[in-house]
Amino acid sequence: MTDIRITRSHGLPPEQARSAAQKMADRMVSEFDMKTQWNGDVLAFERSGVSGTLALRENEAQVEVKLDFLFKAFASTLEEKIARNMDKAFGIPA
Repeated sequence: MTDIRITRSHGLPPEQARSAAQKMADRMVSEFDMKTQWNGDVLAFERSGVSGTLALRENEAQVEVKLDFLFKAFASTLEEKIARNMDKAFGIPA
């Protein structure tokens, strides 16, 4: 079951959308010690207690996150941070 789901529309060409997603991934790796891996247009990410995907579609990016029990208490804070990062990455003004 998904604990966090955020979808953002964008007007980026596929290469720029993938570049924006990769920048988000690079931040997640450095800030949260996450492991990431591309599978086509889906970026999977994982660390202890948190796993999910960032799927790129034409004109849309969607993040789905699953949280272990200990992280569920922080779901709203994590959701806000992910939403801000998606807005920034996909060109939506803050």
